[in-house]
Amino acid sequence: MADNFLALFTGSKTTPRFQAWVAMTEAEQQAKMKEGIAAWHAWMDKHKPSIVFDGGPLGKTKKTGPDGIADISNNLGGFCVIKADSHEAAAKLFENHPHFTIFPGEGIEVMPVMPIPGG
Repeated sequence: MADNFLALFTGSKTTPRFQAWVAMTEAEQQAKMKEGIAAWHAWMDKHKPSIVFDGGPLGKTKKTGPDGIADISNNLGGFCVIKADSHEAAAKLFENHPHFTIFPGEGIEVMPVMPIPGG
């Protein structure tokens, strides 16, 4: 039986790869963006049977906690939910993903979605 896994796409604006991205001309960025989006859609099509929820890019972050609500920054850039027979199999789905082979992303963190205790 396949389990669900959350995949978090990470990246930081301080990495050399991101700095190289912003140093590109607008035309270079647009060409890379076009290439990356096509590769991303190809990855989605290839793994369609494993995708539970497409997810998408993430915007600005607010944190709610004991001290209230605050604007914060983190290294999360996007997410999706997939299903796989094991944690290892889930992680392998993201090998050579466009997030870090074309775009300046750092990596993709994959973790099992656990059942709510007592649920």
